[in-house]
This record gives sequence, C-alpha cells and structure tokens, in this order.
Amino acid sequence: MRKFIDGYYRLLSWLLVASVAILIVPVTLQIVSRYTSLIPSYIWTEEMARFFFIWMIMLGAMIGIRDGSHFDIDVWPQLRPRANAALKLVAHAGILGMALVFVWFGIKFVQFGWNQTSELAELPMPFIFVAWPLAGVTWLLFLGPQIRDNLRVLANGEPRA
Repeated sequence: MRKFIDGYYRLLSWLLVASVAILIVPVTLQIVSRYTSLIPSYIWTEEMARFFFIWMIMLGAMIGIRDGSHFDIDVWPQLRPRANAALKLVAHAGILGMALVFVWFGIKFVQFGWNQTSELAELPMPFIFVAWPLAGVTWLLFLGPQIRDNLRVLANGEPRA
C-alpha cells in the first residue's frame, strides 16, 4: 500500500507542477491583452485561469496533507512522543471530518454539475467539480498511515523506526 501511496503522491506532485506551468499561459495572455493591442482580449483566459487555479489549490492541499504541512499549526512546544502523537491524532480527527465533508458534499457538487458546461470554454463542469471529492478521498488515503503511525506511538511510546 505504501508503494501505491508514494506513487500517487509523486503523480500529484507532477500534476501540481503542470497546473502551475499551464496556469501561467492564460494569465500571461490576459495581462498582455490588457495592456497592449498585440493580442485581442480573450475572455476564455479568465475562465481557464480560474479552473487551473482551483485544481492547483486542491492538488496543493492533497500534497500538504501527505507532507503534514497542511492544516498544521505549530502552537505547542515539542513534547514527548506520546503527547505529540495524541495532539496529532486530535488534528487528524479534524482533518478526517473535513475530508468526509469534502467527499460527501463533493459528490453532491459533481451530481449538481453533471449536465452543465462552462460558459465560455464549454468544458464539462464535472471535470472541475470532481476536484472536491477527489481531494477528500486523497486526504483519507494519506491520513491512514499517519493515524496508524501515531496510534503505534501511543501504544508503544516510541516512533516507528
């Protein structure tokens, strides 16, 4: 399972890089068309930039959960391993709740937009809306090993080597 999760993480990382790189194109076209007459003003570039921005945020959130850097607040001092594991489990419970919200309402969101297309680019909206339930499922997938490791620390008192 770890190999699958590691491969999926690498895929998400590459997709994030690609979405940032592709996002540069419509944003650059918007800027150039706004301040020069070299290119006519394209309205579809705003819509495409918004869609790539949505995916960029969701991919970053998925990667952040795996890295332990998303929803992470460094308020507590460094405690003993069991205390740290307990605090992380509390944080993971909150993330788990949000992941379930994203999955449940994300599926409803995809169903809502199933027969819709975007106004200017005429893209099927489920391609955009599926980012929400996919993020929730990915958070659940990435949280599993982290929760298991923290439960082991609580049980044994030492982190896994």
